[in-house]
Amino acid sequence: MVPGGIDVNHAAPHDPFGTPPSPWRYAVKLDPFALERWMTTWELDVDFDIAESGIYPLSLDELGDLSGPSAAEELQTTLRTMRLGYSEARGSLALRTALAMTFANATPEDVLVTTGAIEANFLLFNALLQPGDHVVAVSPSYQQLLSVPRAITGNLTEWSVVHDDGFYYDLDELETLVTSATRLIVINSPHNPTGAMLTRPDLERVIEIAARSGAWVLADEAYRWLEHPGGEKMPPPARDLGERVISVGTMSKPFGLPGLRIGWLVANPEVASACWGLRDYVSLSPSGLSDTIARFAIDHRESIWPRNSQIIVRNMETANAWIADNADIVSWRPPRAGLLAMLKYAADIPSMELADRLAKEVRVMLAPGSAFGLEGHLRIGVGQKPDIFAEGLQRTAAFLRNL
Repeated sequence: MVPGGIDVNHAAPHDPFGTPPSPWRYAVKLDPFALERWMTTWELDVDFDIAESGIYPLSLDELGDLSGPSAAEELQTTLRTMRLGYSEARGSLALRTALAMTFANATPEDVLVTTGAIEANFLLFNALLQPGDHVVAVSPSYQQLLSVPRAITGNLTEWSVVHDDGFYYDLDELETLVTSATRLIVINSPHNPTGAMLTRPDLERVIEIAARSGAWVLADEAYRWLEHPGGEKMPPPARDLGERVISVGTMSKPFGLPGLRIGWLVANPEVASACWGLRDYVSLSPSGLSDTIARFAIDHRESIWPRNSQIIVRNMETANAWIADNADIVSWRPPRAGLLAMLKYAADIPSMELADRLAKEVRVMLAPGSAFGLEGHLRIGVGQKPDIFAEGLQRTAAFLRNL
């Protein structure tokens, strides 16, 4: 048991002889997930999704083609003949071993395979935090990283990457936010949604600041491995740099395999075990099929990266040329790594209304900045299929000029 674990029994019990509780009353009060609900409204109805947060998804055939004929045949045979029973609750030993080998000193006992990074984060917040604990979390952010710890503790301070001169992590500001009562620091790099990035010295300083108060560091590393060709080199995973540091990853963003719903956390065995105990009550185990495909992709990841690089290079060239041609109506600060950036527009219209109209009228998806507290912006992703990306930008420019 991790000290300070949340008491899951704090909710009032249901009286079987009285009035049942309202169906929307939860033990932990969570805000509506604005971005996910908005994405669900439109993502299956648009033709040009250029808000996509991951690299363009692979098919099984494409994954096999990238990995070579013999490897592809072996995967197909494995999938066709495997029994569709329950899989190992923590994730298969083979997958946990493959993931551990991508870290400097991790073992399979340090790894818990989860249903996406979103489950890993949820389990960690509930294992590490209790009401009243102080949390510092990067902001703006994928809403889960703010809403869940805030709901559990009622005591969260936002560490903003938004500044008058750009999007970046101000480590001096973090020094002022962390106190002796801080239990957890939540970081995300490369950053969703701005594309800001922590360097290795930055990461080491975050960990040093956390150590002074005995706080944990949760590093959401959904965009690990998504460097820009010719750009800055990413630091090592945060878990490699400290004992009270946890790395969270996913197959969705860098591998183009979001449909597998496979993520992971890498921590010390005590934390990993505590999260496993909570996971027994949530999703129990990953899909055996997904586990097998994920292990194959991890083992053959070096054959996937060139494909990712080609997509990023083409879309970054397209985006920079498009913004130069439309500098009177749009601007951006290019992502330093990863796939996301915020597109600033000149039109006098709320971002939610603009995003809805783009989706409905020209079938283009750009996420509203208001979902991240950045009004006057739209979130753009450079991982889409290049021809779709280019057409989406052209339709967006024409729509903005018609306004």
